[in-house]
Amino acid sequence: MGITSKSDGSGITTVTVDYPPVNAIPSAGWFELADAIREAGKDMDTHVVILRAEGRGFNAGVDIKEMQATEGHGALIDANRGCAAAFSAVYDCEVPVVVAVNGFCVGGGVGLVGNADVIVASDDAIFGLPEVDRGALGAATHLARLVPQHMMRTLYYTAKNVDAQTLKHFGSVYDVVPREELDACALKIAGEIAAKDTRVIRRAKEAINRIDVMDVHTSYRIEQGFTFELNLAGVADEHRDEFVATGKPKSNTTAPKGDSN
Repeated sequence: MGITSKSDGSGITTVTVDYPPVNAIPSAGWFELADAIREAGKDMDTHVVILRAEGRGFNAGVDIKEMQATEGHGALIDANRGCAAAFSAVYDCEVPVVVAVNGFCVGGGVGLVGNADVIVASDDAIFGLPEVDRGALGAATHLARLVPQHMMRTLYYTAKNVDAQTLKHFGSVYDVVPREELDACALKIAGEIAAKDTRVIRRAKEAINRIDVMDVHTSYRIEQGFTFELNLAGVADEHRDEFVATGKPKSNTTAPKGDSN
């Protein structure tokens, strides 16, 4: 359970996430994930990284129950910093990162996937950001790398999900396969990359990141700033408490008079 890494001797390092029951990663786990990916990228014997998960789904985001059970805002700050660290580790990894998405990929999962180089998914995979239903913001930066601008806005405001086939249509998901074939699919494309001269591929990864049209580090940090504002206002706590208590989004309430925001 937790974060594990395994190299197969062919240049492929597989990093696996396993936090039952739904892979909602605790704050410390995000930092561990970041460390595992960074270490793999620095190892010259690693030519490509596969990021995958065990269990029902790829990722359910941060562990909201941990946040609400912790006094003060320490867990919230750690979760935000941990997510940023893990997302950056995927994006900045010296070698390409292939993500294999099974089942649900929501919240922080979209941040991981949106920063990856190659995405393969099972045919039951869904992607989404339920952030507005949790009184938070974040990862629109990364969702915007998966879908067109107005689709991103619609999904963000409504907290709706999008399936893997739709993302394949948009060109962000490379392949969609039955779940039992997902690992083999990821290994196949990773193997093709690993067979290349890693000196060239490492420079290619750096070059692609440098010509990227979006500064993912800055834009995500801006999103986090608004999340902290919602926390300071007490809004986010209301939504997280409701989710922990009922498992459902907080129902709509009318903003206090005089609140023009």
